[in-house]
Amino acid sequence: MSTDHDRLSLAHALGAREVIRPYLSPTPLRQYPSLERCIGARVYIKHENHNPTGTFKIRGGINLMHHLAGQGISGVTTYSTGNHGSSVAASARMFGLTATVVVPEGSNPLKVQAIKDAGAELVEYGKDFEAAGRKVAQLVEERGLYFVHPANEPHLINGVATEFLEIIERVPDLDVMIIPIGAGSEAAAAITVLKQIRPQIEIIAVQAEASRAAYLSWKAEKIVTAPNTTFAGGVATGTAYDVPFSLYKNALAAHHTRNLTEGAGSACLRAAFKVRERLSGRKVAIQMSGGNASGVELQAAMAMPCLIDGTC
Repeated sequence: MSTDHDRLSLAHALGAREVIRPYLSPTPLRQYPSLERCIGARVYIKHENHNPTGTFKIRGGINLMHHLAGQGISGVTTYSTGNHGSSVAASARMFGLTATVVVPEGSNPLKVQAIKDAGAELVEYGKDFEAAGRKVAQLVEERGLYFVHPANEPHLINGVATEFLEIIERVPDLDVMIIPIGAGSEAAAAITVLKQIRPQIEIIAVQAEASRAAYLSWKAEKIVTAPNTTFAGGVATGTAYDVPFSLYKNALAAHHTRNLTEGAGSACLRAAFKVRERLSGRKVAIQMSGGNASGVELQAAMAMPCLIDGTC
């Protein structure tokens, strides 16, 4: 019997690329001289914020909905802090599936509106990711919907992995990949592709100080829970998840780009500044994962000196 882990592979990622090709174009991979000067490395920014829905997650959504539609499934549900939900909603509509998305109360209004605009039914419930998950379990029981887990979903992870195929084909001698980590689907996707093609690559995952579950799980080599209070929805989680954790537990080691990015989307850039001595002289890809910042977040960012002079 195959397991979820068996369904994560380079071959499956290549298959997912063929699935998403009619719907998505490769996102830009760009270099910025001022950024390279500040970090002291050859830096490549992967602009996943240029995707439809403004995030990398649409890749996984399209691949998953393709497979679910082929199985005759007509409706899905999930919980989300925003980007996963908008991906599920938009991709479900592409394949004629209905979508019901549960978001925590007080979620980013830009992301909430994107979920509504994609045609999904939106339910606001609870104070965090985990409470929203309990509501989804109720909906699955009552309506018989397919639950799209934000991390323990191989078709979703294989779709996300197509991003890393694009990167390694452009920079085959890449030394370091820096990604954000929340639920862990992207970390699992990066490891699935990059470690198979270039085993010596170093993958650095970045998590918010205020939501450290993935980091603490990696450090303890077992799944643990932790307080989840970060404003950056893309890295907001109070626990690690089985499928991505099974991969990353042993494998992880705005001014300069003129791009709008959200908290989680800019976390990797901030981390690169923090560890720039470790990156010096190396070829480094940095994922700009999403650009769905709220008005309140943008106002706060505009007041920061680093937006004006690029200092870190």
